[in-house]
Amino acid sequence: MRFGLLSCQLTNLMSFPLNFPLRERQTAERMLVCQFGAMLRWVTLLSGVVECLFFGGIIFGWASLAVILKREGYFSDHCINATGDNSSEYTDCSGQDEQLSLVFTIASMMSRFFILPNGFFFDHFGTMATRILAILVFTTGSLLIAFSSAELSVLIFPALSCLNVAGLLLFVTNIQISNIFGSYQSIIVTLISGSTMSSPVVFLIIKILHERGISLRSSFLFISGCSVIHLLRTFFLMPKTHIPYPLPEGYTYGMSCCGQSNSMVPQGAGTTESNGIVQREIGAVPQAGDTQPSENTASNVMSFRSCVLSWFYLLHLVWFCAIQLNTFFIIGTLNAMFARLTNGDPSLVSSYTNAFAFTQLCGILCAPLNGLIIGRNKGKPRAPGETEKEADLRSSVLSLFLTALLCLLFSICASIPVLPLQYFTFVLQVLTMSFLFGGNSAFIRIVFPSCHYGKLYGLVLCLSGVVLLLQFPLTILVNDVLQGNPLYVNIGLIILSLLAFLHPLYVYLHCRRQAAHRLRLNS
Repeated sequence: MRFGLLSCQLTNLMSFPLNFPLRERQTAERMLVCQFGAMLRWVTLLSGVVECLFFGGIIFGWASLAVILKREGYFSDHCINATGDNSSEYTDCSGQDEQLSLVFTIASMMSRFFILPNGFFFDHFGTMATRILAILVFTTGSLLIAFSSAELSVLIFPALSCLNVAGLLLFVTNIQISNIFGSYQSIIVTLISGSTMSSPVVFLIIKILHERGISLRSSFLFISGCSVIHLLRTFFLMPKTHIPYPLPEGYTYGMSCCGQSNSMVPQGAGTTESNGIVQREIGAVPQAGDTQPSENTASNVMSFRSCVLSWFYLLHLVWFCAIQLNTFFIIGTLNAMFARLTNGDPSLVSSYTNAFAFTQLCGILCAPLNGLIIGRNKGKPRAPGETEKEADLRSSVLSLFLTALLCLLFSICASIPVLPLQYFTFVLQVLTMSFLFGGNSAFIRIVFPSCHYGKLYGLVLCLSGVVLLLQFPLTILVNDVLQGNPLYVNIGLIILSLLAFLHPLYVYLHCRRQAAHRLRLNS
């Protein structure tokens, strides 16, 4: 048996007398390896949370970066001199705001388009290759921002897209860490998702440093240098392929003593291994147009096409797209909203931008609440004949409903033009985003085979990227047609958010049908 790097080195440090019994020696070695294996898992988790916190979703701090870019004169050539109603002249920078909103829109869209092929890449080539790709893309994006300027404003477009694509890749490779924590899987998934939602703190820190004289170039050169830490974590704290679920006994990961990755999966235990991916029993998933689900076992895993065409996946896609379009549109136009509500007062705009960024830090605290909701059935007795997957699916109904409800409340509050109310809007936004991304990952892991996780997760983000294309025409509609008043657009988005309630309703009705079917069988 080969062990991970840390365990192997520690085992070699042990010294036993030559006459020490072989069985006792092997038992002692095994106990030591287990102890440090547990420590290695916790180090992997904590480092993954920190990685996602500072690099996984920094695009969500766009409001802070946009303030810096406007201060540095990026896209200032789109500002024009205009004449007001009282014949007074003023500088109209709505064109600059449109360009900055377009940067955020394109970055959001590109990351969604690329996550699907990246999902196939992750499923086929494994964790190490995917992380190396992500690190290269992230370094490229940070260097592009570092060497950009007001004259080279166009570099912000590919730069932010690279940062967002790479951040999502790092998030996807980290989400599998939950597999090594067994019954706490849902909590770990949402914890990692919450840390990603708290990433806006990075751009907030850069904004505060910029106000104290630290240049944008210096900050992003430092961020690009952090890629060395990502590489070290890739080689020493992450598997070469994937972390299977359920976790086989004796499973290790990281670099082995011989310098090769060891992701050992013993035969049996109800698992099969194909291309490094362990397939698990997933139960029945109803197909679009089907009335009775079919049985699936570990030896008969659902095809990727069957997963995509299931009602679970289609309604989950509607749920995710409706909520994400609402939140991303408001985030992308946040600075314009602050400028409108504060009558252009730069100190108030900066104050509310900082408040928004600070509330994003709470994402890492809020997301595990969703994990507790999803995993609340763990360790509790189930109904006769109910599988663990069915119990998890039943628990996910409340999570899906609360996420849709939070989005509805968030959209309503953001539509009310009262400045102090926006503090409550910030709280609803961070709750919505934390529940959205954590619930998305958890639901796909609950319902569908793990061997399709990367592709299914990537397809959700890819198709949602198509929907996010609506952000730019909506922004033009607000600025050019509605004279900067987004009220009617917000009302339309509120109506759209009601579609998100279809998903929890369908899952609830499906669980009721399953419960009634079990009752008939047991009677």
